[in-house]
Amino acid sequence: MIKFLSIFALLISLLSSAFAQEKYDEELVKKYQADDYGMRKYVMAFLKRGPDVERYSEEERAKIQQGHMAHIGKMAAEKKLVLAGPFYGEGALRGIFIFDLDDIKEAEKLTSEDPAVKAGVLKIELLEWYGSAAVMAIPEIHEKIQKIAF
Repeated sequence: MIKFLSIFALLISLLSSAFAQEKYDEELVKKYQADDYGMRKYVMAFLKRGPDVERYSEEERAKIQQGHMAHIGKMAAEKKLVLAGPFYGEGALRGIFIFDLDDIKEAEKLTSEDPAVKAGVLKIELLEWYGSAAVMAIPEIHEKIQKIAF
């Protein structure tokens, strides 16, 4: 009986490692430029309430927001911006960007061109971030689930 249980345990262990290997997809590794951990480098931007928010009327802020959204669309179309989104609530932290960039200087240039940053409605904090390479799949998937464009 002990011999049977030992063989059974060995078989289970071999089968589970074999099944685990079936999940690994070399094509996705290459497509999303993943390292051996399935991770990669990004630049993350924290969008914070800027010092000049109150300086603008509601109509002016709406126009600035339109420019901000157009800038997000441009960066996404250029495949430099992988993910963007606002935070709920009225806190100082307003949203995030995740850039597919190796160079934080390029992220500084891109964010400085944002109309909301230029107007002082937003300010940006940039950090290099090590995250799942699967984040790169978000734009492709989002297009398939987005019913209404911004």
